[in-house]
Amino acid sequence: MVKKLFIFFFSLCSLYPIAHGQDMLQKLQSEYQGSNLQDPERFYRSGRYAQALFFNQQEDRAFHILKQEVQRASTLSESKYAAYLNTVLAINKMIAEEPAVAKQYITKARNLANRTSDLEIKGYVAYGHGWLLARQQQEGEAVKSLLEALGHLDKAPKSKTLGGRKSAVYKELTAIYANWNEFALQEKYSKLSLDLAREQKDPMAIFDGYMLLGYLYEQQYLTQTTELSYRNSAETYYLKALDTYLQNEGEMPIPSNLSFVANNLAHLYFKHFPRTYREKAISFAELARQKGEETKQYNLVASSYGIMAEMELQDGNAAKAKEYLLASLIAMNKSTVQDQQILMSIYESLAKASEEEGDYKEAIQYYKRYVETFSAFYDQEKLNLSKRLEAQYEKGKQEQQMATLTLESEKKEQQIRLMEALGLQQRQELENMTLIRDNQSKELELSKLHTERQAQEIQLNKLEAKNKEQQIDLFQKELNLKDKLNTYYIALLLAFLLLLGLVLYAYRQRSEHLKQQIEVKNLELAQERQDAKIATLTALLDGQEQERARIARDLHDGLGGLLSGTKLHLSQLNEQLLQQNKMKMEKGITQLDMAVDELRRVAHNLTPDLLQKFGLLEALQEYARRMSNETLEIDVQFLYFNTPLPAESDLLLYRIIQELVNNAIKHANPTQVIIQLVEEDNAYLVTVEDDGTGFDYLRQQGNSAGLLNIQSRVEFLKGVLHVQSDPGKGSSFEITFPKSTTI
Repeated sequence: MVKKLFIFFFSLCSLYPIAHGQDMLQKLQSEYQGSNLQDPERFYRSGRYAQALFFNQQEDRAFHILKQEVQRASTLSESKYAAYLNTVLAINKMIAEEPAVAKQYITKARNLANRTSDLEIKGYVAYGHGWLLARQQQEGEAVKSLLEALGHLDKAPKSKTLGGRKSAVYKELTAIYANWNEFALQEKYSKLSLDLAREQKDPMAIFDGYMLLGYLYEQQYLTQTTELSYRNSAETYYLKALDTYLQNEGEMPIPSNLSFVANNLAHLYFKHFPRTYREKAISFAELARQKGEETKQYNLVASSYGIMAEMELQDGNAAKAKEYLLASLIAMNKSTVQDQQILMSIYESLAKASEEEGDYKEAIQYYKRYVETFSAFYDQEKLNLSKRLEAQYEKGKQEQQMATLTLESEKKEQQIRLMEALGLQQRQELENMTLIRDNQSKELELSKLHTERQAQEIQLNKLEAKNKEQQIDLFQKELNLKDKLNTYYIALLLAFLLLLGLVLYAYRQRSEHLKQQIEVKNLELAQERQDAKIATLTALLDGQEQERARIARDLHDGLGGLLSGTKLHLSQLNEQLLQQNKMKMEKGITQLDMAVDELRRVAHNLTPDLLQKFGLLEALQEYARRMSNETLEIDVQFLYFNTPLPAESDLLLYRIIQELVNNAIKHANPTQVIIQLVEEDNAYLVTVEDDGTGFDYLRQQGNSAGLLNIQSRVEFLKGVLHVQSDPGKGSSFEITFPKSTTI
């Protein structure tokens, strides 16, 4: 009961740490109302004051102040203030269970943050986005956003608020990695949060850091109960958290934290320490109950009663245990936010206590309430799963729309380039016409000058030889006539040559233009064929993956449940058999276990969950371990692999490698298979080799459905497949595909 309560309470207090008392609320109100309207710091004060109002049950006033300040901040040229306030509004709307409105505000905040250069505000907005995603069951996307926030905050200059915002990111990452059972990352960010709190000398943050580490080591001890050092570390950090609270009680803004840490210590001593620690467990449970009632944190009160009830049940005191459980139920009914798993635990324990007392009618009533609560809780879980699937569908739809828009954009760019080429051609024609006109003007001027010169020569000849005037006149007329004829002939020839040149130039330009149009149409046809091929292959691959997921789900949920139920029935029946029949029954149960293991192996092959959670390397290594045996060794090698592939490329490459390895095992009878992935500057190289019997590749190239399937998947990656294989010499498959064309 305490384990669940830790995450529930910590998400409300540590991840959103401004839950202030009345004194703190009045202080923030005074700071906000006393600030000047022109002072930019007023926006940050309004955000802190609104958060305090929200956690003191004054939500309407909090939202009114935030919307008023957002409207005022939107009129400023600097967008960081509006980005900050929209993020605060988004977080508060999510806590108020209005996820659609919260998404609208965080989208506004992201757009505004892109327009500012303030790295701290960019980091805070990214943190708020990750905070929302984590509460919408999109933890993978949440981690990306939170790491983006850390990237901005690490580069931001120091300020009074920078440390607190970094600490909030660390705590959020710790909570997510706790859900993923990632012990190393959970420990890393817990310690970073604690180091930052010590550096800032913030008692509340130090308390949170100790609690995070205490819970971390307690959960690690549950996975390795032989390692007592984990249990002792959990006790040490819980006691440090308790000591921090008691030494700084006047500065702690959340009085219920004392009940919180006391509950965790009581649970730790009761569950994981020897019975000699029973008195400590009782004293801490009583302290948790007392402080929980004082601070009206009824979930904590219910948890402390639950611990005391479990101790009484362990001692065989069913009546006293039932009394504590009823008190726990009353406390839960007082809580405004009830945790359904704690409520289920109470009903289950009450049913057991009533059953031990012999009151079977009352036990049945409690079991019915347990079932009703269980049904409501898991119906909500199914709804959350549906929302995640719907979000993934929308994401895929948006990516498809983006691809379509990108293609249209490329077509428009080609059209623009064609229009630019036509414009350039027209400008060249205009320049040629201008040059021709200038040449004609110059020729006319030269002709005029030549005529004037001839007139002057005639006048000189007339002065020099008057007596030969008639002869010269006749001769001059003949010369003039010849010159004019020659001029006309030359002009006509030049005009003809010019016209011929223009016709040839126009013909050449038209031919080039037609060639360009043909090339553009050919490119468009090729692009359409490629798009159709990609769409067909995408639909085929999506259909295959959906069918694999359906088959894996049917095997796991249908046949797996049937086999497990059969095993349970046979195990119960085995206890009633005679000794001579037990060995046969146990052999049957063992064979059922082997069938369940084989079923799980088939389901894992169909839907590789590790690929989605941890990437291609982990998925292939896990696949190699499952397929390896005493006669077959499968080795996976990743060399210089620094740039992870997109999720779709990961899945496609995993299916290709899986098909190659399955074919080798099925047909080649190998003793060793090597899977190698090498990252180069502009491409990836994948090699799958085996030392099996080999085959005649040229003969089977067009007749093997498996090879055709592999070839189509490689083409989808825009890659090239090379095969080397001869009978008796093993096989080698090399796949090369570029980085820039990964899906």
